[in-house]
Amino acid sequence: MEKKSSFSSRLGFVMAAAGSAVGLGNIWRFPYLAAKYGGGIFLLVYLILAVTFGFSLMITEIAIGRKRGRSTIFAYREINRKFSFLGYISSLVPMMIFPYYCVIGGWIIKFMAVYLTNSGSDAVKEGYFGGFISSTVSPIIYLSIFLFLTSVVVMLGVEKGIEKVSKILMPLLIIMSLGTAIYSLTIDGAIDGLIYYVKPNFSEFSLKTVVAAMGQLFYSMSIAMGILITYGSYMKKDDDLEKSVRNIELFDTAIAFLSGMMIVPAVYAFSGGDNDALQAGPTLMFITLPKVFESMKGGHIFGFIFFVLVFFAALTSAISLMETIVSIISDKFKTTRIKTCIGVMIFSFALAIPSTLGFGVWSHITIFGYSFLDFFDFISNNIMMPIVALLTAILIGFVVKPKYIIDEVESSGKFKSRRMYSVIISYIVPICMIVILISSLAGYV
Repeated sequence: MEKKSSFSSRLGFVMAAAGSAVGLGNIWRFPYLAAKYGGGIFLLVYLILAVTFGFSLMITEIAIGRKRGRSTIFAYREINRKFSFLGYISSLVPMMIFPYYCVIGGWIIKFMAVYLTNSGSDAVKEGYFGGFISSTVSPIIYLSIFLFLTSVVVMLGVEKGIEKVSKILMPLLIIMSLGTAIYSLTIDGAIDGLIYYVKPNFSEFSLKTVVAAMGQLFYSMSIAMGILITYGSYMKKDDDLEKSVRNIELFDTAIAFLSGMMIVPAVYAFSGGDNDALQAGPTLMFITLPKVFESMKGGHIFGFIFFVLVFFAALTSAISLMETIVSIISDKFKTTRIKTCIGVMIFSFALAIPSTLGFGVWSHITIFGYSFLDFFDFISNNIMMPIVALLTAILIGFVVKPKYIIDEVESSGKFKSRRMYSVIISYIVPICMIVILISSLAGYV
């Protein structure tokens, strides 16, 4: 068995964990949910939840990883053998997400190539995106490129691969997000969109807003996927855990906020505040935004920078998903990193095929009415992840007690939020998870 890897510094850990959290959930999902659920009021609810609910779940998983020094499959077993099954459930989550994530990553590379070749005008043609994802060969080529790039970084290891790439991409991501957001505000009418985005309108507040913000936070912060436990196991014992988690949260929330600032004001200005455009949902990035770019001066350059930015975010998250799978398999079967990476790459490619062909030649095949990609997404994000988080909260809150996590946090520094943490992990998190599960099953949001 290879020697246990670790991050070389707290900065390396924070950048890698932030890179994991900052992904399509921030740049793709956050803006359309903010637009759909009232702009400023959604943003306010999200920020409140981030520093309470999100913080508690994140610090729990990272502390478990650092305390046990094992992948998720063994970490839960070592806490309490009766909860061993939880390690297996959480291990299945990244294995289910990573293949279809590579499919979406391939779509991003395609659009990056479109704008690089100055063909952005093609992207606004009716049916362009649908035509691309329903074709057979092209999406497979692009998902293969994305999968290969991810695999190369993971093969290089924690310090030379993941940490090094994260230290480069995360600052670039912040700079590009800020520059793009500022540029988008120069569009005529964008300031009205900015006001819509940042000014809370309490008349728009509803239970749906809270549930949507809660679900987004859960989706965005890499919670209940085994990622944070894996990265926590690579964290040095003397690194301040609470401070690290607050830094990760800051990165994650800043990118989400800037993503909304890039997209919501621009779409608002383009559409004149039209609700249909603002609530375009998942198609916002691939159908609505190209139309916005086409209407802008220098839109092709703006479009290319935007999709490069999205690619960076998708890549850092994909790396964390693959690393988690590699860590689990290596820990379980004592295999070398290179062999495990090659195996995971082949497995993921095979599982990605149904997700990409499900929009084309296999579109007639559905699972409970879902396409392959949508089914994997629904089961992992809406069912399995809330169950993992719910049972983790029960394990920590009532079986081993919050002191189990508090002691680990305080082994490397003061835990300023210990009282808040004890209440939230024991009572608030279980309630929130039950609400998310019921909402998902009922199709409430």
